[in-house]
Amino acid sequence: MGALTDIIQGILGVGASVMLPIMIFIVGIIFGVKPGKALVGGITVGIGMIGINLVVDLLTSSVGPAAQAMVKRFGLHLTVIDAGWPAVSSGTWAQPIAAVMIPVVIIVNLVMIFTKMTKTLDIDIWNYWHMGAAAATAYIVTGSWWFGIVAGIIYEVAVLLIADKTAPKVAEFYGLDGVSFPTGSAAAYGLLGIPIGWLVSKIPGLNKIDVDAQTIQKKFGIFGEPMVMGIVIGAALGILGGYDLPNIAKIGMTMGGVMFLMPRMVKVLMEGLIPIQEGAQNFLQKRSGDRKIYLGMDAALSTGAPETLATGLLMVPITLFLAVILPGNRVLPFADLATIPFFVALIVPSRKGNIIHSVISCTIVMALALLMATDFSDVLTEMMKGVVAFPQGAAHVSNLDTGGNFLNWLILKLSQLVSPLFH
Repeated sequence: MGALTDIIQGILGVGASVMLPIMIFIVGIIFGVKPGKALVGGITVGIGMIGINLVVDLLTSSVGPAAQAMVKRFGLHLTVIDAGWPAVSSGTWAQPIAAVMIPVVIIVNLVMIFTKMTKTLDIDIWNYWHMGAAAATAYIVTGSWWFGIVAGIIYEVAVLLIADKTAPKVAEFYGLDGVSFPTGSAAAYGLLGIPIGWLVSKIPGLNKIDVDAQTIQKKFGIFGEPMVMGIVIGAALGILGGYDLPNIAKIGMTMGGVMFLMPRMVKVLMEGLIPIQEGAQNFLQKRSGDRKIYLGMDAALSTGAPETLATGLLMVPITLFLAVILPGNRVLPFADLATIPFFVALIVPSRKGNIIHSVISCTIVMALALLMATDFSDVLTEMMKGVVAFPQGAAHVSNLDTGGNFLNWLILKLSQLVSPLFH
């Protein structure tokens, strides 16, 4: 088992920019794309992913310190620290059951495709750790390997079904035709946020408000440009963090750069996917008529839309405010604040890019996520003990990506319900 874990860690360790082109090339060959075309497509996707990762790093390295400054400035004292998804993913891979889930996830996905249970071929292997986290959660609670694997499969099936259901909106809103988002966190937040957003849109008065990027641009001219919106939101984060004027200007320009560069990086990546998508469609049409297949990709692609980035960035101070006023919450949001734009990837298109409706919907979802993350803290603390260094002064840890994840929380509750059967 240790050897299997080492192999899995070695494969994942080379990063998305290396593994994704290889996987795209293999998928292209399987679907009958000419080797040269598949290779160029794979390399182009890898270059696009390098660009996306550079912009994401720019985003997180700016929002993270701003969030930390806000926490210090407002003197927030909560007993459970948000350790962030990188720490939780490390804790997940340290569980032996997580390594087993990699081949299980692949086999289940292929079986579901061949039996027409799903249209999504999930090639986003880095986010398989979400399935591993669900399996590890069930294993820690029940002590049962087989139940842990079953829990991971249940999680995977739910994520793939959500990805299928939301793929048409992903194509319509983001322009990512033939792509779905089987990212565990995005799917779980969408599962709550989409129906909540629908209810928000029915509230008298609110149903008349429609504020997307184009509306802002029309009404506010240059201030409605995505890059300028980024500068304004970034400057607001700097002001809330108590930054001085030069640093307010710096974070503002950085967020403006993120809003400007991300759509262009996503466009590069999509150029590489086009021949693979065409090959997949031709392959399936020859064998099963008009059946469509979606390539499951990281929800980070959603940040190419200014409405998604704007909603995610606006949710950073809102989430901190919620943490202070929400009865029953013990989680201090921190490391996962910068990844909120990924959580809202399926909520924003369901509101057709209406930023006001999206922010209200995400505020309700985030309140629920904080309570779930609080409830999850004992299990996540157990998962990460001896694996990652806890933040200074933290006796308990949780996070928004996994602990605040509705699907994973349901796995936790199911595991606690059946736990007596295994003890």
